[in-house]
Amino acid sequence: MKIIDAHLHFSNINSFFQTADEMSKVNYSSEGIVKEFEDANVVLGIAMGLTETSNQGFPSKYAQTPMGIDLSSSIPPSIVYCAGVNPYTLTKESLRMLEKEVQKPHVVGIKIYLGYYPFYAYDDVYKPVYKIAAKYGLPVVFHTGDTYSERGLLKYSHPLTLDEVAVEHRDVTFMMAHFGDPWVLDGAEVVYKNSNMYADLSGWLVGTKQDIEKHVNSNFLDHIRHALTFCDRYDKLLFGTDWPLAPIQAYIDLVKELVPEQHHKDVFYHNAIKVFPKIKPFLNV
Repeated sequence: MKIIDAHLHFSNINSFFQTADEMSKVNYSSEGIVKEFEDANVVLGIAMGLTETSNQGFPSKYAQTPMGIDLSSSIPPSIVYCAGVNPYTLTKESLRMLEKEVQKPHVVGIKIYLGYYPFYAYDDVYKPVYKIAAKYGLPVVFHTGDTYSERGLLKYSHPLTLDEVAVEHRDVTFMMAHFGDPWVLDGAEVVYKNSNMYADLSGWLVGTKQDIEKHVNSNFLDHIRHALTFCDRYDKLLFGTDWPLAPIQAYIDLVKELVPEQHHKDVFYHNAIKVFPKIKPFLNV
């Protein structure tokens, strides 16, 4: 089965290197991701544009919009990305640069980091971004749920805050990263209710293959099992790993346990093509 990883990272972020070294034990490099892709039959990965600054790390008020991917000087042909947005640096000039960026073949969407930045999805600051997304037929991906930084503010990343955006911008496709975990039941309702809202299943666990296997048969994931059943829209859920937070094959095995087998081809491949239509040339579709 061919697999698309709809949510991973390929940026020079200190906390990602630390996580890879101390927790997931993955090789966080261009060579590392290519090897994991080959071993797991992942044909394409969608990275989330993200940069940090030396004086603040991530999230940084000073990172320039659009944020790209800078883990290495060259991007593997199996990786495309979503241009990241920093609301603090959204000016007329940066919006012009964002519009220029999203016209590049390898830029397949836009990423907004709710919670990391203290702005709601429906804040006026993001409205010009949604106009760009609608103009070029691009999805907007929101970080939702827990933040991988103590400096994040959770009230801004709650999945219920996306309902208003989905209703107001029916001409834009949105994807809720992480299914809103730990508020996945709320996330499931927003996905179920709104035809233009999808969700990825990334970032639920951090650690090695052994760490992930330990949780498969425990009650740690019961809230996710409940939400998946409640939502019952496997045509709107996308596989993603949040690499380097976990090894790719181990995370594939986890999601296979949680998603009924008859929906694997949609969740692991076909749904990503619906949400990210610009990836078709990279798949020869």
